Amino acid sequence: MPVVRLKDLRDMSSEERARKVTELHTELVRLRTMTKAGGSIENTARIRELRKAISRILTIEHEAQSAEIEEAKKR
Repeated sequence: MPVVRLKDLRDMSSEERARKVTELHTELVRLRTMTKAGGSIENTARIRELRKAISRILTIEHEAQSAEIEEAKKR
């Protein structure tokens, strides 16, 4: 599953971004559980990719909310 690009994330609605965060977080928990249980995963770098993708999505969501607040203050 490829990580979503920034342009695509900015084009998503807030609900779509929340859904994507939930989906990525579920995969992250699954991979961490497999690792903690002593199993090996085929791509250990995937954990890092997922963490960064989740962080990017949450940052973009925060930026969007901040922009809405600033816009409301100007009115």
